[in-house]
Amino acid sequence: MTEQVFIEKMKDDVLFTEDDISMDMLLDNLDGWDSLGFVSFIAIAKEAGYSQVNRKAVNEAKTIGDLFALVQE
Repeated sequence: MTEQVFIEKMKDDVLFTEDDISMDMLLDNLDGWDSLGFVSFIAIAKEAGYSQVNRKAVNEAKTIGDLFALVQE
């Protein structure tokens, strides 16, 4: 998955925002990053076949880029 595809998926399916986001943005600073966003990200990642994505790994993520790294391994 490319960075651009990932960012669009995050905007549309996880954060539900029209705002621009970037890989270095802190998750804590994003309005859409809440419990629903957390669960949505895990569900989307697992559906796409990224089995290493789990609650612990997502909890450790600090930025959009950290989440991207989880779906690159």
